[in-house]
Amino acid sequence: MRAAVYHGDHDVRIEDVPQPQPRDGEVLLKVLRSGMCGTDATEWKAGPKTFPVDRVHPVTGATGPMVLGHEFIGEVVTPAAAGRFDAGALVASGAGVWCGECDRCTEGRTNLCRRYYTHGLNAPGGLAEYVAVPERTLVALPDGLSLDAAGLAQPLAVGLHAARRSGARDGDRVVLIGAGAIGTFVLTGLMHLVGVDVTVVDFPGQRLERALRLGAARTVEVGDAVRDRVLEAAPGGADVVIEASGAPGQLNAAIGMVRDGGTVLQVGLPATQQEVDVHAVVMREITVRTTLAHVCGDDLAPALQILATTPLADELLDSVRPLGDLAEQLERLATARLEGKVLFDPTIQEER
Repeated sequence: MRAAVYHGDHDVRIEDVPQPQPRDGEVLLKVLRSGMCGTDATEWKAGPKTFPVDRVHPVTGATGPMVLGHEFIGEVVTPAAAGRFDAGALVASGAGVWCGECDRCTEGRTNLCRRYYTHGLNAPGGLAEYVAVPERTLVALPDGLSLDAAGLAQPLAVGLHAARRSGARDGDRVVLIGAGAIGTFVLTGLMHLVGVDVTVVDFPGQRLERALRLGAARTVEVGDAVRDRVLEAAPGGADVVIEASGAPGQLNAAIGMVRDGGTVLQVGLPATQQEVDVHAVVMREITVRTTLAHVCGDDLAPALQILATTPLADELLDSVRPLGDLAEQLERLATARLEGKVLFDPTIQEER
């Protein structure tokens, strides 16, 4: 089968690799849509930050270059024995795999499982014609949901988890810094979980226009007076500030926008180490939280339902492309020339 294989920075190749064989409890999927995210682009640009190039599969022990892709949906080809899905079922995968037995799993925090691994990061992923994944990571697509919209389910689940982690409550004033793809998913999650007044901060242009259409009360353009303009909308500071840009200095900017006793949620991952104004955090008793991935059992099915009832895909989807376009699109994402999400359809036949 054809797959996008990561060998190192600036080295992703479309190669012929063996079709995976599902293990006990796994399902073989024919991949219908697969996305890429900032993690993929960062690894393409500068090499892996979290995992080595020769990654070790946590179940099989296999090593070597990795098939990318942790945002994918597909059609069941080979069901799991006595499983929930028949051949032909259309499903979305959460990609992250948890053990269900450790202390973090029993707390319900499966994204922090002590044996957690993710397809596309440290096990073969879905930027390929086929992928084998544990059945427990799968949720059926709602009737009538388009494949293009369903392809956004996994990153929307990440946004939903972040919205939950923010602790925002009905009536809160929320500031969201960064209206790119992940910021848009967080905004969508907030709009469906709680009734909040959201101010979105970003550079002028399409992102802020999209944020207003998706429910933001107002937008503020990045500039010298951004804090003053935010505080005009939230005198005394916002109840919750969510930093989703990952840009240098923005965690401190978030601390400067939140009220005494408020909450800052860090979503974005800066490329370099950042200094934090700990004095302000302590003296104003600010709560700083973080968020990682999603809890599949809590977030993936609701994400699919949101996609079935909102125009999010129309707002965010840039294009659907053949697998051979991956390197070009990774460069677009890595160089901030991509406003929306690109999905890949491995079933598109290309000239070889």
